[in-house]
Order: sequence, then C-alpha cells, then structure tokens
Amino acid sequence: MLKIDIQKNLAYVLLDRPDVHNAFNDELIVQLTEAFSELGRRDDIRVIVLSGKGKSFCAGADLHWMKRMVEYSHDENVADARAVGRMFLAIAKCPKPVIARVHGAALGGGAGLVAACDIGIAIESVQFGFTEVKLGIIPAIISPFVIAKIGPGRAREFFITGERFLAPVAMTIGLIQHVVSHEEALDAIVESKISQILTSAPGAIAAAKELICGVSSKSLEDALEFAAEAIARARASTEGQGGMHAFLGRQRPPWIEKINGK
Repeated sequence: MLKIDIQKNLAYVLLDRPDVHNAFNDELIVQLTEAFSELGRRDDIRVIVLSGKGKSFCAGADLHWMKRMVEYSHDENVADARAVGRMFLAIAKCPKPVIARVHGAALGGGAGLVAACDIGIAIESVQFGFTEVKLGIIPAIISPFVIAKIGPGRAREFFITGERFLAPVAMTIGLIQHVVSHEEALDAIVESKISQILTSAPGAIAAAKELICGVSSKSLEDALEFAAEAIARARASTEGQGGMHAFLGRQRPPWIEKINGK
C-alpha cells in the first residue's frame, strides 16, 4: 500500500493503491503515520517527496472503508477521525521538508494531504476538490491544514460547493505553489526544490517549520515573543554559528556536502 524508496538523503513515499486511485483505508493511514514519524526522526533524510502510483495522486477515502463507517457508533467515529488526524499531523509537523508531487486527482482527503505538505507541485490538469458535502459529510479533519493554506474565505466557497477545480485555481487560492504542463516539468521542479533545500541547514528548516506553526497560532504580541526566542536559539545553535562563520569567511557552510572531494 505504501512504498518508501530511500536514495541517499532523499525519501520518496509512494501511495501504492492504483486500482482505487490511492484512496485511504485503515491500513494506509497507519502506514503513512508511521512512515512520516520515522522519516522525521532520521538524521540522514533531508527531503521527503510524496506521490501516488497510477492515474491519481489520491482520490480521498476508500469506498469499502466508507461503507464500514456507516455502521460506526459516535465513539468509533471519533476514534477513527482522530487516527486520520494523526496521519495529517505527522506529515504537517514532520521536521523534514515535504513536497507533494501531484497528478491526476487530489480529492477530499487527497486534497488534505496536499495541504499538509510544505510544497505542492501539480500538473495543470489535476482535479482538486473538497467534495465531502456531496456525500452529506464535511471536510472536518483536513480543515485545520486546508484553512491554514487557503484561508477561511476561500474555504467557505469550496467547502460549501464541493466543486472540483483545476490546478491553476488551486495555485491561485494557495493550496499549491506551482503548476506545470506535463510530467517531465513536474519532476524538474521537484528536483529544483530539492536542490535548493539541500543547500539549507536541516536544523534551521525544522525550526522554520515550527516557527510558522507557532507564529500563526498566536496573538501579535505573543508571536513576536515566540519569534524572539526562536531566533535566539537559532543564532546560538551549532548550525547558526557554523553558517554565520562560513558566510563571513566566504566558505561553504558545514551542512553542504563536499562536491568532487573539494
């Protein structure tokens, strides 16, 4: 259901249920949660790329899984929703940069996956949608991640209509950052972003992700205090000291691997 390919310091996480457009079920949810938790702890991993096998990135919830939900009690529904939430949280709070490589369709929870990632890159023909209302339910568990990306005003429109929209619209509303015309260009931008990330300090990246979450959840005064503490820690860190000394001495920063032995 989930395949992980480690190539040096990169982790490629592949949703591998192409026969159902990589729709979620209990097993895939557990596997994704465990995978991102484990990869986030690994010092050797610098970037994670999330993609889907087959025709779609992810078409949301699996039909057979949804059939079982119809019979769930309130407590069972709450437990199930919390498990799904832990999956999205593991992706969103992963200290490694996470890139979503999106093709085909990203609907419901699939669109939520994209929102949980740091960088979203999609082919222009990709269909997005928060389609839950078409089934009489709501995009509840993905809402914190989606609203953080697109804002409540945009969410009002797309959560209520449940309409599908293409990648250029997804970029306009902030759900993704890049749109390309074909798959080769998709891979080219993914590689470009990876190259940029690898020249940045891994600890600083993790701290920057934490900074975004912390600042966005606080009042202006509390956010400034949070930011002051964050930059003080960064400046005093081994990376901060090494990076500043390297910059002032016009040297390569310590986290960039030597090229050709130089």
